[in-house]
Amino acid sequence: MKIYRRTLLISLFFTGLIGCQHIQLEEPNVKITKQLQQSALNSPLAYDLVESLTVEVGPRLAGSEKDLLAVQWAENKLSQLGFDKVYKEAVQVPVWSRGEAKAKVISPFSQPLVITALGGSVATPKEGIRASIVRFDTLESLKLADKGDVEGKIVFIDHITERHKTGKGYGKTVGGRSRGAISASQKGAKAIVIRSIGTDHDRMAHTGMMRYKDGVAKIPAAAMSNPDADLINQILKRDPNVVLDLFMSSQSHGFATSYNVIAEVTGDSKPDEIVLIGAHLDSWDEGTGAIDDGAGVAIVTAAGKLIQDLPQKPARTVRVVLYAAEEVGLVGGKAYAKAHKHELEKHYIAAESDFGAGRIYQIDFRVNESALEAIQAVSSPMEDNGVKLGSNTASGGPDVSMLPKQGVPVASLRQDGHDYFDYHHTPNDTLDKIHPMALQQNVAAYAQFAYLMAQSEVELRPLTAGSNLKPVIIEAK
Repeated sequence: MKIYRRTLLISLFFTGLIGCQHIQLEEPNVKITKQLQQSALNSPLAYDLVESLTVEVGPRLAGSEKDLLAVQWAENKLSQLGFDKVYKEAVQVPVWSRGEAKAKVISPFSQPLVITALGGSVATPKEGIRASIVRFDTLESLKLADKGDVEGKIVFIDHITERHKTGKGYGKTVGGRSRGAISASQKGAKAIVIRSIGTDHDRMAHTGMMRYKDGVAKIPAAAMSNPDADLINQILKRDPNVVLDLFMSSQSHGFATSYNVIAEVTGDSKPDEIVLIGAHLDSWDEGTGAIDDGAGVAIVTAAGKLIQDLPQKPARTVRVVLYAAEEVGLVGGKAYAKAHKHELEKHYIAAESDFGAGRIYQIDFRVNESALEAIQAVSSPMEDNGVKLGSNTASGGPDVSMLPKQGVPVASLRQDGHDYFDYHHTPNDTLDKIHPMALQQNVAAYAQFAYLMAQSEVELRPLTAGSNLKPVIIEAK
């Protein structure tokens, strides 16, 4: 059936029934993509890479000593793997330390709570903060609240993150983490504590980046574990006046230099045209950064290595980009877009792996609408690896999400993320959460994608046609 569908699509192009672009899925390309798939499924390289990164480097918060160690690790690994070119580009990143975070219920019952500071948060006063809490279901309900109900209290946003294969529940709740402190402060709150943006029931809190706004007082911001959020609700049923003690010693330390680390497989006939596959090298500091985003680093690196080792290089250059400081505001992605502004018109397509190591089940694009069916036909060999051909609504991933507005086509290789937010940004983000066979399937998909795009003759630009090509906004992850 897959062979028939592929033949039908190609025949339709020749008869002019779909699209107007000439396309021919040449047998050598199909054969090579099959070889890439088999090589990936039989290779331990990706798992060896993520094991090395998590064991030899571990947590690598942007601007920390471990961050620079990760940069050195990446340079060494990429060079050892024999890429045609390996280099790094300096990026200025914010430096922040977590410090200590403690909380407990004082009344009506004494209860310790498990919390963690949100990234970028200020500290409490040295004596801490003691105040009653005021609970809200969502950020939106906080915004609608009367200032008198919030002033002088600790805001508690109790928005539960829904579990979805696509991870879409995260998009509904993450605003409370990223922007909650602004709204709480505007209404006179002393601090904010949110239910963790996660789908687990472990007594571990999920960190993640938060924001302040010029002209709005900065207040401490923390997340509590989901079981402790449940505990607060049970206490509130017994007494609406719950008093919390909160202490945090997090601190910002200005800026430091980190790096985007880049490797290239030089194209054979169109070396100035680029297919970009990326991941981010930094991580939060509480786990070892295995699924976020050690897995992505390993996937795109191993995929690039498979293409590097082909007897004949593809037409376009395949560029592997390991971005700096994604977790603290897509800093490396923004820096890359700025530094490479002069050559973005030569970027054929870009994609980022940053959603763990679950199997890839679908590929979506963000291209000119008239090119969608043509590029899907080119990508059809990926179906043999369990990857369905999807829609034209891709964002590409956090660090490449700003590229479509600059004319760069992107793709999203959708991973099964049903359990991703069980571990995301917690001490539980460790190597044992990665299944080697699923990781290998990801490598196969990225290798096939990068090779097919590097060989493609479909014109993907301009990104102006189609009502679904609206700007995509990605929250800092």
